[in-house]
Amino acid sequence: MSSLVRAPPLLFPATARHTATVIFIHGLGDTGHGWASAVENWRRRQRLDEVKFILPHAPSIPITCNGGFRMPGWYDIHTIDGNAESLRKHEDEPGIRASQAYFHDLIQKEMDAGIPADRIVIGGFSQGGAMSLFAGLTAKAKLAGIVALSSYLLLSLKFADIVAEAGNVNKDTPIFMAHGDQDRVVHTELGRKSHQLLKDLGYKAELKIYQGMQHSACLEELDDIEAFLKARLPPLGNNKDGDAKPEL
Repeated sequence: MSSLVRAPPLLFPATARHTATVIFIHGLGDTGHGWASAVENWRRRQRLDEVKFILPHAPSIPITCNGGFRMPGWYDIHTIDGNAESLRKHEDEPGIRASQAYFHDLIQKEMDAGIPADRIVIGGFSQGGAMSLFAGLTAKAKLAGIVALSSYLLLSLKFADIVAEAGNVNKDTPIFMAHGDQDRVVHTELGRKSHQLLKDLGYKAELKIYQGMQHSACLEELDDIEAFLKARLPPLGNNKDGDAKPEL
């Protein structure tokens, strides 16, 4: 996996002084451009002016459920039938770990550029949401928040051991999870089970179910994400000390 060719992420600079960063990860078969319109909508509303958005592009890899043909993916998927056991049986741990390292590197680069970890949110949709949970909760620095849309918890059978080994510094990091009640790709029940597992492990995870939504996003959900980001990354204005506190 070390020889993967990765295109540079799509970047949306902050429109005011850059004090916070959101890394948002697309789903299987998509690119960072797939979420550009959502970011542009948030920017037009001018509530996240100090936020830089990073929309990474997955490398093209063989996907088993796609007949082995290459497509953008963060890890291989053997079967997409919405069933938890199918996903657990053939999880691509090497691929998941390679993407985890890539996202940890993106986080570190933002920190090296002067953005503190508690002003960084990682999020994503579907496969990207699964990676945001996994990479976010195993990050070595405490993040501002995690967003996971229409997704599920990776390597769930040994996740508790994995985060313990990583130091579990994001045990108290707020997590916003969202799912449509008509999702037939990543079944709603799988999202519920992942949320419950995180709650059982003591994480601050919130799950919102959207009526009538399939494996997609809706305007209400995008508004809720914006509200979560604004609460976790409040504007600092010209305050150089950066002592603004996120809303609880």
